[in-house]
Amino acid sequence: MTNEFLAFAPVSALVPASPATGLLDEMMARVGVDGIVAALADPGLLALVDQHAAAVRDALESAGRDAGADGLAGYARAIVAGARRMGRALPEPGFAPAAPAEWKAADWHLLRLVAICMIAEQNGVL
Repeated sequence: MTNEFLAFAPVSALVPASPATGLLDEMMARVGVDGIVAALADPGLLALVDQHAAAVRDALESAGRDAGADGLAGYARAIVAGARRMGRALPEPGFAPAAPAEWKAADWHLLRLVAICMIAEQNGVL
């Protein structure tokens, strides 16, 4: 069965505009969508993600980078690399925690990646 919207979508809509946007799209699929939905359903989790987002903004500003696609993707790459060095895997798309309680107990790197996705969405990068 073919999705009628996807069947008629221009090819440019299916190909990321840049490698940075592609990486952010992947992070959104792996953790962003589920994490943001859970955060919007739970004020405590939203506050936690907001704290991570503030730390991301501060780190980018300290490094002289903006919160555009390139800056956010570079930061996300560093988080993913650090997590992998510590033996922490990223969930495959569709397998991230779903409930706010699961997100509150999630590893630091997952919450930081959700914050990156939230900033990307707020800044119109995705």
